[in-house]
Amino acid sequence: MKALSIRQPWAWLITRPDLTTPAERAAALEAHGIKPVENRTWEMLYRGPLLIHAGQTMTRADYSACILFLQSDERLRPLLHVLPARHELQLGGIVGQADVVACVRAHESPWFNGPFGVVLHNAKSREFVPLKGALGLFNVQGVYPI
Repeated sequence: MKALSIRQPWAWLITRPDLTTPAERAAALEAHGIKPVENRTWEMLYRGPLLIHAGQTMTRADYSACILFLQSDERLRPLLHVLPARHELQLGGIVGQADVVACVRAHESPWFNGPFGVVLHNAKSREFVPLKGALGLFNVQGVYPI
């Protein structure tokens, strides 16, 4: 199984564990309340199921940068009211899964800032599994999509 390590709180914004029903997830996706694209400096050629790994570290600066990003676009500002506090975010393990459907150089989402955007569909949270991550796309044994 392939996995990608993503720093918090970006991993939380992709998986949105606070949304528990398909209707909630669909409404949030429509309202830009779920991050459907993960920005990278490199092109991802892989397509298929992907485990979302929350990186081992998250600095105050990482969290603050996310807050500033959410404040910068009126479509994303409602997320400021639901984003968990820094100390509440899980680190160093698998937190969710999604399907990689494309890697693009442009995307209409306010979440895209490139240069490459890994387009994710069907993102959801899953039970936390502690796991050391790695740079880039990496293989995980024994953890499978649910």
